[in-house]
Amino acid sequence: MKATAALFSPAVRAHLRLPSGARAVVDLTLSTMFQSSAWLPAERRRADEPSDDWRWTLRSAANRPILRMVEDGEMVVVSSSATEASKPVQHATAAVTSGDGGFGLGGVHHKLSFDTAFEDGSDVVIRGDLGSDLSLPGRAPSADFDAGYERKIGFAGAARTVINIQTHPEMQSTGGTAGMQSIRLASAERTKIGDLIDLEYGSSLSAIQVSGVGVATQPFLRVLVHPLPGWSAGYRMATARELQSYEALDSLQGETPVASMTGGKLAIERGTHQEFTVARTDGRGMVQVAIYHDAIQHEGIAGTGLLAPDDLQRPGVQGLLIDTTTNSFRLLSSAYDAGGVRLTISEPLTQGLEAAFTVSTGSALSTRDSGASTLQQASEGLRVEKGESATIALKGRIANTGTKVRAAYRWQPRSMVTAVDAYAPFSDQAFLSFYLAQPLRCHGVLPAGLSAVVDVTNLLEQGYQPLLSKDGKTVFLAQSPRVIQAGLSYTF
Repeated sequence: MKATAALFSPAVRAHLRLPSGARAVVDLTLSTMFQSSAWLPAERRRADEPSDDWRWTLRSAANRPILRMVEDGEMVVVSSSATEASKPVQHATAAVTSGDGGFGLGGVHHKLSFDTAFEDGSDVVIRGDLGSDLSLPGRAPSADFDAGYERKIGFAGAARTVINIQTHPEMQSTGGTAGMQSIRLASAERTKIGDLIDLEYGSSLSAIQVSGVGVATQPFLRVLVHPLPGWSAGYRMATARELQSYEALDSLQGETPVASMTGGKLAIERGTHQEFTVARTDGRGMVQVAIYHDAIQHEGIAGTGLLAPDDLQRPGVQGLLIDTTTNSFRLLSSAYDAGGVRLTISEPLTQGLEAAFTVSTGSALSTRDSGASTLQQASEGLRVEKGESATIALKGRIANTGTKVRAAYRWQPRSMVTAVDAYAPFSDQAFLSFYLAQPLRCHGVLPAGLSAVVDVTNLLEQGYQPLLSKDGKTVFLAQSPRVIQAGLSYTF
């Protein structure tokens, strides 16, 4: 076991043995470089010692020699870049997935990603995703490319920059225009001010083209204060649901943007979320209380069903974006405000498995008492209704099998077509949803690193609200339509 920190010499504990399932507390003491300089030997090299001029080496947190004693007794500060070769750590993953119902995720998708971590703590990730609908030969494939870079700053800080480019020829928007392109540049930084304050901030700049071109800037800020051991208080502001923290840039891949013409202008899904939290942590368990307020300008209401071409023409439904591959669509809502309280309790079940329970109060758009029977009426007449939501979730890795699992059941009134507490975890996965990644092990037959992946949202198709399109066909609005994605992933 080895502990390192900037401007400290490493501390090592050897011969540490633990049986399976046991726990132990290990004390490691780090000494500063100035304290360690007193350990330099005073005597000169003996005749039976090696002939090189390395007398004693102090290593930094990156494990590089930074002090050296030569034979004349002089202490010299040196750089190790010319004397020690550093090898980056590289990983690559290839995956093939297919499924049904996912907005912007239809057809077969071929994914490839490269991750390179350097000795100085920086990291570079490049990812590509090509999707095609095998039932429609000749149409250009959808494409999604990402590139990300992370570097360390200060003593406990880091910065990330991610660029995402998407093109979706299968999309159609209000006005009948086919195709959508978007580019997003996101950056975030995190730092610590002693042991008292954790600070994260960043922003994304997006440009989207459908029937017109729109640009949106979506910043976020997160401040967490630790006034007492085990206690924390924080403030969070976010404008994009997919970018609310520094860790949100881990996945790189952004959601398919939702944008369409509304009133002659390009409208983009956006809102402003603010919350204050107080949390008590005991070991790995946590109890958190949050008070929040959301000012939603436009929210993409999910829907599924085959729409008529007239629905995209004036005086049809405004703010409509259709995925012709999966027969799913997004309908941009009008502005509304929501606020409430959230209680979250999490507790570890095993060494790698954790359970959480969340209950929230708030408001969402609902079809109840709206009098809407057609999609056009719903786009103009959805009402804001107060309600509650409750989520029970399981997340982690199952011992021995290596299975990664994230499962949740999120309940809220079925008449609601947007989420109560829209910026909360699991808010985009209503009712029964789960994700499984199972390593496939068969020595001598299957290569190491092969996994089967299944991702399911709203398996039981709950919360569907039937409406009529302009040609009399039934379509459905739902907070989270059923989505099933599955495939194979290989890491090498």
